[in-house]
Amino acid sequence: MLCFWPCLYFTLLELLKNPLSYTLLTSSHSAPTLHLGTDGRMGKEIYRIWEEVSGYDDAMNPIRTYQVCNVRELNQNNWLRTDFIPRKDVLRVYVELKFTVRDCNSIPNIPGSCKETFNLFYYESDSDSATSTSPFWMENPYVKVDTIAPDESFSALESGRVNTKIRSFGPLSRNGFYLAFQDLGACMSLISVRVFYKKCSTTIANFAMFPETATGAEATSLVIAPGTCVPNAAELSVPLKLYCNGDGEWMVPVGSCTCMAGFEPTTKETQCQACSPGLFKWKQGEGPCSVCPPNSRAMSAASSICSCKNGFYRADSDTPDTACTAVPSAPRNVISNVNETSLVLEWSEPKDLGGRDDLLYNVICKKCVTEHGACTRCDDNVDVSPRHLGLTERHVAIRNLQAHTQYSFEIQAVNGVSNKSPHPPHYTSVNITTNQAAPSAVPTVHLMGASASTMSLSWLPPEKPNGIILDYEIKYHEKDQGAAISHTMTAQRSSARIEGLKAATAYVVQVRARTVAGYGRYSNPTHFSTNHQVDPEKSLQEQLPLIVGSATAGLVFIIAVVAIAIVCLKKQRNGSESEYTEKLQQYMSAGAKVYIDPFTYEDPNEAVREFAKEIDVSCVKIEEVIGAGEFGEVCRGRLKLPGRREIIVAIKTLKVGYTDRQRRDFLSEASIMGQFDHPNIIRLEGVVTKSRPVMILTEFMENGALDSFLRLNDGQFTVIQLVGMLRGIASGMKYLCDMNYVHRDLAARNILVNSNLVCKVSDFGLSRFLEDDPNDPTYTSSLGGKIPIRWTAPEAIAYRKFTSASDVWSYGIVMWEVMSYGERPYWDMSNQDVINAVEQDYRLPPPMDCPTALHQLMLDCWVKERNLRPKFSQIVNTLDKLIRNAASLKIVANTPCGASQPLLDRSVPDYSTFTTVSDWLDAIKMSRYRENFLNAGFASFDLVAQMTSEDLLRIGVTLAGHQKKILSSIQDMRLQMNQTLPVQV
Repeated sequence: MLCFWPCLYFTLLELLKNPLSYTLLTSSHSAPTLHLGTDGRMGKEIYRIWEEVSGYDDAMNPIRTYQVCNVRELNQNNWLRTDFIPRKDVLRVYVELKFTVRDCNSIPNIPGSCKETFNLFYYESDSDSATSTSPFWMENPYVKVDTIAPDESFSALESGRVNTKIRSFGPLSRNGFYLAFQDLGACMSLISVRVFYKKCSTTIANFAMFPETATGAEATSLVIAPGTCVPNAAELSVPLKLYCNGDGEWMVPVGSCTCMAGFEPTTKETQCQACSPGLFKWKQGEGPCSVCPPNSRAMSAASSICSCKNGFYRADSDTPDTACTAVPSAPRNVISNVNETSLVLEWSEPKDLGGRDDLLYNVICKKCVTEHGACTRCDDNVDVSPRHLGLTERHVAIRNLQAHTQYSFEIQAVNGVSNKSPHPPHYTSVNITTNQAAPSAVPTVHLMGASASTMSLSWLPPEKPNGIILDYEIKYHEKDQGAAISHTMTAQRSSARIEGLKAATAYVVQVRARTVAGYGRYSNPTHFSTNHQVDPEKSLQEQLPLIVGSATAGLVFIIAVVAIAIVCLKKQRNGSESEYTEKLQQYMSAGAKVYIDPFTYEDPNEAVREFAKEIDVSCVKIEEVIGAGEFGEVCRGRLKLPGRREIIVAIKTLKVGYTDRQRRDFLSEASIMGQFDHPNIIRLEGVVTKSRPVMILTEFMENGALDSFLRLNDGQFTVIQLVGMLRGIASGMKYLCDMNYVHRDLAARNILVNSNLVCKVSDFGLSRFLEDDPNDPTYTSSLGGKIPIRWTAPEAIAYRKFTSASDVWSYGIVMWEVMSYGERPYWDMSNQDVINAVEQDYRLPPPMDCPTALHQLMLDCWVKERNLRPKFSQIVNTLDKLIRNAASLKIVANTPCGASQPLLDRSVPDYSTFTTVSDWLDAIKMSRYRENFLNAGFASFDLVAQMTSEDLLRIGVTLAGHQKKILSSIQDMRLQMNQTLPVQV
């Protein structure tokens, strides 16, 4: 959106047809005051020629213009300045100019000084302090924006043709500014000037309100605007923000809000309105209000829950959107089956389940005393199976009741809301009386004594005899023969002596009691043994040493056999190891993985499904926009997959409104990347294609692109560290070469660096070769697509022959970028000049302090005949040797290399081309030390040329690499000064 200052119009004309888009600077409709004065340094009036002229436009609306037409006099310098314009915290300003210019050829008898252009300037100030003499009427202190030229000029026989031009400038930092117009000898009329800025208007997105936000200082700037939830909405995630781009458009919302419980979205999802009475919304979210569930009601607006009607309840586990339910009625049709002191109860489910399906049953046992008519809860000895509370089955078995006793059993029906009711559960009761019962089981039997043929036993009476015990029955049998052959005997007391047993034999013994009701249960089986009658000739203790000795001898024999076999096997393998290894390598090579072009698939989506993992969008959280890609924004975010720890990822998004071709080209990079698995290749985490926006997720590289990372850390790495980076890049390219993949755009900008300085090859999208982008100077358009000229081999430029050999050429350029800390290859030469220079066998010279061995490797990569260039495997081996032999990296290439040096060596600029020391520091990329030089008094080149390393250290240049760079440039400055001295005769 465009926003206007209160009047930056010199005249009233047709642009005032929409008065709501801006307001006038002054309260009246008069033009701003002209500021006339003289140049204080020369005492010369310099803009007396501009005149205010009234007239009419094409629609006969009155207008006022400023005109100048003094073309018959030489050396014109006429200035016009506006009033002070407040900045309003805006960083970048746009100026729309409407003007007419007369064709110089249509004016007869004029000198050659006639112009058809004028200049636009601005001057920043914290207050309205400009006078007729200050600031000086010249470029600096005024800042030039541009020279304005018309699209159309007019002759004397034609009516004036109005030209419209828009220019912008920034960033602005002071409270306001002036605009100034300089005429150098034109015949022109300045009709209107409109000054405006761009902003993102107040907007509501995802139930969050974002304030009006001015754009940034640059057209590519992204300004973060924090958001606040609309009334009755709550944040889903923080931080809540939106990005305003340079065109005044909102981009990439991060975080969102949703309507709170009791409120629903309105039309277009910009507000949250309260639920009407009778409706409710029980949780935060985007859903609408709903009718209350059965047996509940909402009496007021904005209800988040409907209260239950009388007699109805919700369980603690029920959600507010479930119906209210009631307690169940009593169980029906109870049937009891008494067997002595045991009982089985069965029943049918209640007639009314209360509207729930979580029905359970409780069985309450009560023992009744007849003479008093009262019942009490049964003791813990009563066994209810499977349990007495929380039964899901409609039957239960009860044991261990007392004989000849009256019991009452209550069968209760309960559900999830029974504990909410103030009344006890509904139940059905049944009364029973137990019969005479057999005694309970005899406790554990004890062995009192044993001989070779007898055993003396004793035991305690049953805990529940249920009458008078008449006798006990003892059952026994040999342990090895089983229970089928057993013997019994009877005892009147709780002890007995068994005779006629076998010596040294184990027996199993059980005992049970008998009353008039019959036998009770046997005791648990117990094992006893009789004594030995005759000692054996050899005891087990005597035989044990013989057994152990035999086992030991056998083990020693086995170990010896295995050792001999191993020695023989080693001898065989030593003779055929190389042959075996060679065959294995051939086998592995034959089965090597080969890259598959996703564009060979009839359906490109099939390639995405095969090579890229689909990720649910709920696992992805976008946190911040970190850049702009070819298809959309690039963000940093987090990925949390089930069963894995959360990781930080880079997220490429596909912009809204994409075509099918753009979606295919966007996802093709994931189809390519998903086939690679190497520590020096960027790793694909997955894609999101089933929701919007479509995303590609990769591992996050903390230090970003290699070229910008090196420029940011100029001179701060050792040669070994730089070679280590190059070795990693070469290793990744060797992997791609082995997979038969040709990158075609290998450059430092497409290498990413993580926090451990590991470099990884990235950017596998092929779309840049399919569509032209005139705004990108890196790629030159020609028949067949776009090519990065400065990084591309000659045969690839001329014949589109992209091979691994052309990637090797590009790798040599990457080496030069790394060793020069991100310097632009071929500096400011045009692409055509680069092509011509390379064709004439010119090559880039060694960067400052570059080891000779590394520059020689670069030159090997730049051999014109592609078959003579080294392979990536050879490059990796060469770099490994250099890393192991660090001394070879200390030999620096200080001398010019080849015939290319005079043409291409732009690393040492001529100091005389710069006006100030600050400009010189900017040129050698040492602008960070501007204040250091000026504060120390080194403000002229004569003083700088006398500086030493001690001077640099004293003013704060402490990094050794920076000292070398500055001193080298100072040395060249001294040489250039000597060369420019006049010859003494």
